[in-house]
Amino acid sequence: MKIVETKIPDVKIFEPVVFGDERGFFFESFSQHKFDDAVGRHVEFVQDNHSKSSKGVLRGLHYQLDPYAQGKLVRCVAGAVFDVAVDIRKKSPFFGQWVGVELSSDNKRQLWIPEGFAHGFLTLTDNTEFVYKTTNFYSKESERSIVWNDPSINIEWPEKEVLLSEKDKLASLFCGAEVFE
Repeated sequence: MKIVETKIPDVKIFEPVVFGDERGFFFESFSQHKFDDAVGRHVEFVQDNHSKSSKGVLRGLHYQLDPYAQGKLVRCVAGAVFDVAVDIRKKSPFFGQWVGVELSSDNKRQLWIPEGFAHGFLTLTDNTEFVYKTTNFYSKESERSIVWNDPSINIEWPEKEVLLSEKDKLASLFCGAEVFE
């Protein structure tokens, strides 16, 4: 497995070694010790989530506050997404900066988004399926959202016309969002 660094050192891209032939393919999608070595600490995952979306759906930018903050290991198993992590750790030198990467069933990449980041993705194809592991359980009371097109973050989404949930339409601006101290 190849580990690709991003402009925010705590966010990492995992690229598997894929073995393929006329029968199909095989790859190791997760190895606890390789993952822990790459992120520099032991990470325990407690929940897996799976969504299916049509093209143009944008989910995010979501996060949970302590004590339910979540790290996420995300990947796209059908179709393609533009996946984004935004650093919302107030004391971080990368506060307010973002990393974006295309994840797809073709490239089989995964993105590690640690606690203290808002996360969102835009589906680039129909019938996109997105799966992720989380380090903490879902807590409705701890859940927060930042508006996907906040001008102070200035994410370069590949599409400007997106489909949003009612909840995501009501998300906070970054300047008024509760963030991590």
